[in-house]
Amino acid sequence: MRSSTSPPRQLRRGLASLAVVALAVLLATQHNPARAISIELNDVAPERVENQRRAATTADPLPGTPDLTAFDSRLEAAGLKLGEPILIRLFKAEAQAEIWMRKDDRYVLFATYPVCNWSGTVGPKLAEGDKQTPEGFYTVTRRQLHRIGRWPRSLNLGFPNVYDQSLARTGSYILMHGGCSSVGCFAMTNPVISEIYRLTQAAIVRGQDNVPVHVFPFRMTDENLAKHEKSNWAGFWRNLKEGYDAFEETRNPPNVRVCQSRYEFDRVAPGEGGLPSPLAPCGETIAAVQALEEFYSLARRDPLLRLINHQTREQIWRQASSSVPPHLGPAFESYREAMTTLAREMLENEKLPPARRKRPRLLAQTAVSVSQSKCSSKLASCRRFIALAEQRVQREAAASREAARRRMKTAKKEPHARSTNR
Repeated sequence: MRSSTSPPRQLRRGLASLAVVALAVLLATQHNPARAISIELNDVAPERVENQRRAATTADPLPGTPDLTAFDSRLEAAGLKLGEPILIRLFKAEAQAEIWMRKDDRYVLFATYPVCNWSGTVGPKLAEGDKQTPEGFYTVTRRQLHRIGRWPRSLNLGFPNVYDQSLARTGSYILMHGGCSSVGCFAMTNPVISEIYRLTQAAIVRGQDNVPVHVFPFRMTDENLAKHEKSNWAGFWRNLKEGYDAFEETRNPPNVRVCQSRYEFDRVAPGEGGLPSPLAPCGETIAAVQALEEFYSLARRDPLLRLINHQTREQIWRQASSSVPPHLGPAFESYREAMTTLAREMLENEKLPPARRKRPRLLAQTAVSVSQSKCSSKLASCRRFIALAEQRVQREAAASREAARRRMKTAKKEPHARSTNR
């Protein structure tokens, strides 16, 4: 019988997977900041390349841009007023942004804008420095309206939100801004962001406490999901579709909660009134985020926890386990099992001919599959983090081999130099 003081099984499994991700993050950032896994610009939204060329050579608006000079008349024609509550939606694959405005008891589409550029590919942002744009449900408040800096009219999307934090995702300062260059942000061109900023600022000044920003990988149709059903992110995208459908059905932004590392949605029917609030975490998510913060703090202080990885010897693992408090024990054991699997796979991989060797990311997939977070959206996150850590290990190994080669070369030259100086 389980003790009355033991945490629920679901929470213990969540904490374990969070700790796996936390230690992988620490490995990835222990010596160098995490670098992006190579992403091709032309895998989705290839028009981003042409948009950059166009923005560099002409001041003409991108195709599909509404008449920004006729802002007031467009509002009037739609029967809308500046200052009404708004909703922003972004679609990465289509490179489009939408502004919806409240009219009576529903929201109506006011404008669709082309996104000049966004970095990365479809899929969420996982770590600081991965050059990836996020996906999910975010909010912009008055404090997130930027008026100074490189992009004086820009919106801070508030990444990471509570959902991202529950999965140990890191990053900051993800913006919708002007221009046409992007590293993890959405670049809209200066004229377009000026209009979006004006609409957002007016809504907040008139009383909208927070502006919802829904970021999707693509338009969330059944057909598009079917095309990506084999993606690591298919489960995550189905969860996003629930929020997409909630708005499509009611034309009111749903209230969004985060529970057990999932988004949950309360539909707001027309006529109910009220504005959507920022993400509300449930009790288990709060507990998981708090445990993650505690684990980060512990690992930063403890010299052994900072160093353990797939090359750690058994004696060090035993010593490190004594530094882990009982409530984080399952997470520590999950991480250890994953690292043991990764070490075994790497050893077997080295025995293969170079042409048959697997990439570090594929090896990491095998390692993470032993964790308690099987078949959850956390699995892909953990794989990416361990891949980043493995890339760091590979870079360090290559640098070490190069240094050894140079030392040997220098050593061979020294006898010759001494003989000529006699």
